[in-house]
Amino acid sequence: MSQISSPASTPSPLNLFKQPTDWFYALWKFSRPHTIIGTTFSVWALYPIALRATEAHLTVGNFEQLLGSWIACLCGNVYIVGLNQLEDVEIDKINKPHLPIAAGEFSQRQAQLIVAIAGILALLLAGLFGPWLLLMVGISLAIGTAYSLPPVRLKQFPFLAALCIFSVRGAIVNLGLFLHFSWVLQGGKVMMPTPAVWALTLFILVFTFAIAIFKDIPDMEGDKQYNITTFTIRLGKPVVFNLARWVITTCYLGMIVASWWLTASVNLAFLGITHLAVLGLLWWRSQNVDLQDPKAIASCYQFIWKLFFLEYLLFPIACLLA
Repeated sequence: MSQISSPASTPSPLNLFKQPTDWFYALWKFSRPHTIIGTTFSVWALYPIALRATEAHLTVGNFEQLLGSWIACLCGNVYIVGLNQLEDVEIDKINKPHLPIAAGEFSQRQAQLIVAIAGILALLLAGLFGPWLLLMVGISLAIGTAYSLPPVRLKQFPFLAALCIFSVRGAIVNLGLFLHFSWVLQGGKVMMPTPAVWALTLFILVFTFAIAIFKDIPDMEGDKQYNITTFTIRLGKPVVFNLARWVITTCYLGMIVASWWLTASVNLAFLGITHLAVLGLLWWRSQNVDLQDPKAIASCYQFIWKLFFLEYLLFPIACLLA
């Protein structure tokens, strides 16, 4: 007698109380770790820059402000990336099947609850720690919502999608954090961004544009199937890959040139040597990437994020060594 094969069973969502380790690991994946690390570096890098600019001293109260600001930004980060996953479940099943909703580790309801709690916490904490932080977090969340959520869903338009990403990561976060920290460190008196802050902001702004266009290279198949138009679909992988490399190259060379006008704020030798070294590393690492291999592309993409993190380490050190 022939057997009737049963359809493949859908995995059950993880239970926080029965599978706490697996649940928190899924939450870590849901938060998109590279973005969490990027947010962390930006917060902890802008603080010493503001500390030096205001000639203030680190106190217990100021450190509590730093921690609170960091947690508020992390919550905002989870809201933005989580909302994007909620709206892209079918696309992620093709492009990123390991993500918790696409993999069935979180149900839609669980993910919606996490996103809602993260968004509310981000705004409450930001409001508690200062008006400039609330303004920065509020604008970031609004842009993140417009990026993912219908009917606006700006991510379906290549230029606007890139604009959302580099405006938040580049301008809003850096300038907003400096204004907030200067307000905190000066007891309610805000300081306008210094030339060094503007230089870092411009670097990150342009660098994030490269990240924004590069991130669509490994997602080409799913985006094409669900009619998400990207620069990769319009121009092809090789063009976007090389464009991203030259944009990043422009960032490093531009920072080296700008450092000659920032001699009072940064250590010229340290900034020049480190940025030339990192630029050489970029070209060495990206020289033989197989654009037909999704794993190779994803690995190169993660490497570019590591360079993004590194700038938030190198630039504050250059400021402190001035």
